[in-house]
Amino acid sequence: MQNDTVIISSIDNLELATKIAHNLDVQLMKADLRIFSDGESKIRMDSVSNKKCIIVHSTYPVPDQRLMQLFMMIYKCNKDRAKHICALIPYMAYTRQDKAFIDGEVISVDLIGNILESIGTNQLVTIDIHNQKVLSNFSFRTSNISAIPILACYVSDHLKLHSPLIVSPDKGGINRAAELAKLLNTDMISLVKIRDRYTGEIQTKFEGSKSIRDRDTIIVDDMISTGNSIINAAKVLKELGVQNIFVLCTHALLPENAIEKLRDAGIKDIIATNSIPNVFTRVDLAAMLSQYLLEQIKSSQ
Repeated sequence: MQNDTVIISSIDNLELATKIAHNLDVQLMKADLRIFSDGESKIRMDSVSNKKCIIVHSTYPVPDQRLMQLFMMIYKCNKDRAKHICALIPYMAYTRQDKAFIDGEVISVDLIGNILESIGTNQLVTIDIHNQKVLSNFSFRTSNISAIPILACYVSDHLKLHSPLIVSPDKGGINRAAELAKLLNTDMISLVKIRDRYTGEIQTKFEGSKSIRDRDTIIVDDMISTGNSIINAAKVLKELGVQNIFVLCTHALLPENAIEKLRDAGIKDIIATNSIPNVFTRVDLAAMLSQYLLEQIKSSQ
């Protein structure tokens, strides 16, 4: 057991944190979280003086609230003079706000990086961040881990597909789709997505010439939020005559009526990791994250 290392989590990611602590044979500390009627959060933790702290905490749902809770836990570790503070954020919010699309917009993810640094964060680990380039603006150590290999294993082990085809819903996801296609030994296509920066309206089309009729397709993306991009992609694929449409993602946010809309669009199934626990969680991140953290612990000894 690593006596100087502790895994810390509040209730929402406690299951994942518990598995990681068990795999690493280290102490698990549950942060006592209370949310008041006005929405304010209160965190209480035992002392972590002279400990290496790994805080497991996704920033969804209610990103602003979840970020504040994360800041509180990091702040407490820093005040206790912890040896090292690692924020393990399976899903990191605000990474789509990585540039000023319209004059005057705040680049929110840079602000989050500045706050994390100012309260004592030494390291950040996240999974399939929307834009990995944003991490280069952070002044402390950062790592972005791909969940595509374990998602590919799930597909191989559980889905019986006819002539499978991997689909990226836009040009930005081509590398992700290509990695999945290579692991599954199949081919891929990319759709073209155009988003109106003011209204948010999305148009999707296929500019290729190859026939994909009667094939089973897997749309792969880093996250699904409202589902509009996936719904538009599914419409295009059905017009091209595909057989079944599956959706594979790392982070399934799915607010409000997104699930109902996706089902109405003809999506056969949605498969996601437990970065955000919900009904579509099929792929467990614990083993992958434990292995990564174990290598980090060994290298620091």
